[in-house]
Amino acid sequence: MLGLHGNFANEIIGIILTCDRLAILLPDLSGGGAERVAVNLANSFANRGYKIDMVLLSARGEFLDELHPDVNVIDLQIRRLRETLIPLVSYLRRVQPDAVLANMWPLTSIALWGRTLARVPTRVVVAEHTTWSGDPIARSVLGLWKVKTTMHLTFPKADGIVAVSLGAADDLARLAGVKRDSITVIYNPVTGRKSRPVSVPMAPLNWWSGKHMRLLAVGNLIPIKDYSTLLAAFALLRQRVDAQLLILGEGNCRNELEAQATKLGIEGSLYMLGFVKDPSPYYHRADLHILSSAGEGFGNVIVEALAAGTPVVSTDCPSGPREILCNGKFGRLVPVGDASKMAWAMAESLATAPDRLALKERAQDFSIDKAVDKYEDLLFPIRGIH
Repeated sequence: MLGLHGNFANEIIGIILTCDRLAILLPDLSGGGAERVAVNLANSFANRGYKIDMVLLSARGEFLDELHPDVNVIDLQIRRLRETLIPLVSYLRRVQPDAVLANMWPLTSIALWGRTLARVPTRVVVAEHTTWSGDPIARSVLGLWKVKTTMHLTFPKADGIVAVSLGAADDLARLAGVKRDSITVIYNPVTGRKSRPVSVPMAPLNWWSGKHMRLLAVGNLIPIKDYSTLLAAFALLRQRVDAQLLILGEGNCRNELEAQATKLGIEGSLYMLGFVKDPSPYYHRADLHILSSAGEGFGNVIVEALAAGTPVVSTDCPSGPREILCNGKFGRLVPVGDASKMAWAMAESLATAPDRLALKERAQDFSIDKAVDKYEDLLFPIRGIH
């Protein structure tokens, strides 16, 4: 038997290993937390020598141009979600990727059905990025039944199930009726992008410059983010502290939030800039970051703030903030929907000198390399042993 030795053997093994192809399945790459995570994962896997297909129902979104040049974008050109199965089956039969990472129900269940119909040996790992029991879809009887039934039927067939926090994993196990030990917790890799301050003022200048305290919130203007409570808390804080609030994000709650700000008399101190692809300069400039959500699967923005050394006040919502902040060690936790306690926590945080180095070090626990190692173990168990 011919033996391979030294560097030549390593080169041959490297060539073989880099043939592995990973497909990452998402609706699109619009400006959301799961989409940002997917881009981080795709780029890191590409850097490790994998062939990456970013399979999108529609090839659109703010994060498209952040993909590694070697990432191949597959546009299924799907207009309605119910049209997904046949194009996905066609892709699986034609390309036969070694592994698929399917994100966000119902794509997670559709991917598992698709593999069965395609009759390919592709490994499928499903990843859920939310705490489903609190999701708006699950608030209706029909919606909850659809989620529970499809997950219960399909998830046992997955080669791996990922949840983004311990709380989200516990919730998913109950909802889907799967064993808790079949779910792997992989915290979102949100520190893969470079985070640095900038030397020039950025818009809005009235928030950026001046002697006031700068408050920041990052996230879509949607009901589950509960910005209504944040505005009420900010109005209370303004009675004691000279502060201005900037919200980065867009959504269907903008008009009602603007109306609330006018009613509270804080419209001159509130700025809603819309979606910003790279919010890192704002994290560095802020004196405090606030997450007011009624529910989160993880809470990427908390880690992004910590990575900049910026103090955090967060609601103690299910499921990620308490885990990220280590039960309050690295940031203050307040009850969901309690404006007075949020205002008090904001004032206390602003009056306390932060240990910025400790905050930055905590953020490194959510590094991209640690997350990719864990995904690699599930997607490519022979190659990815850590």
